[in-house]
Amino acid sequence: MLEEIGRPYERTRIDIRDESARADPAFRAASPMGKVPALVDGDVKLWDSGAICVYLADRYPDAGLGVPIGDSARGAFLQWTLYTNAVIEPAMGEKFGGRPVNTLQNGYGSFDLMIATLAGGLTPGPWILGQRFTAPDVLLGSSVHFMDVFKILPDRADLRAYSERCRARPAFRRAAAFEEA
Repeated sequence: MLEEIGRPYERTRIDIRDESARADPAFRAASPMGKVPALVDGDVKLWDSGAICVYLADRYPDAGLGVPIGDSARGAFLQWTLYTNAVIEPAMGEKFGGRPVNTLQNGYGSFDLMIATLAGGLTPGPWILGQRFTAPDVLLGSSVHFMDVFKILPDRADLRAYSERCRARPAFRRAAAFEEA
């Protein structure tokens, strides 16, 4: 998201598997749960990727990644921005853990329902909100990319094409290069 915004920022690598790194007071001040990503912007501290994306889209409207309050597309913007944390990540946990599907107990539904809903949302395309790449595409594109990397992405041409569109973005390539360094 920060690469998409195109403003200068400082990035700090934290190995959350290293207990001493997770215990670092500066990191815990930014992320009380010891999780990444975390963002510090002056007095603002956020440690949830959905919240970070909404905050940055609102904070830097000139980047064109948000939908302003009052716009009829704001609801879809919020829904899809939070979809990764609320639906995709728990559904991926179900898939990785081999847990039985329980759509009544699990608020996210199931892995298959998550995939079908995401694919349906992309139908107008090429992006989740239509013709314009927005903050939810940052999260959704990363999620589809990781499902592909972890070999749990179903063989669907629509999701593979979406993933390729996201991966082709210069901001995605810059962020991926940082992760590989």
